[in-house]
Amino acid sequence: MAESGIFRAAPLQPWQRETLLAAAAFLREQYGVPPEDARARAVYDGLLEVIDPSRRTVRLQKEQAAAARQIAAERRTGRDRRATPDRRKANLGPPDGVERRAKGRRTGDRRSRR
Repeated sequence: MAESGIFRAAPLQPWQRETLLAAAAFLREQYGVPPEDARARAVYDGLLEVIDPSRRTVRLQKEQAAAARQIAAERRTGRDRRATPDRRKANLGPPDGVERRAKGRRTGDRRSRR
């Protein structure tokens, strides 16, 4: 889907496109197809994404789909709080070891005070 309005990128001038293609060709010659070096691969992919913005969209969709699959797999493994024993059953006491509740605050019949 094409971008519209203020977010639309200006089309590349022919000299800009040729320069980007030449830089991508240089990286292919130096590092192979596709480049094995991580930095060279990132630069190469970035150049191609500038030339063809739909490549970036496809890459982002693939990354998001992979992240969603990973989250779904983690949920299926049961590593969430529901899989742990009920933590309310264990009396661990106050977190710092000091009882903060006042002992006699509500002693007696509260209705008769009026």
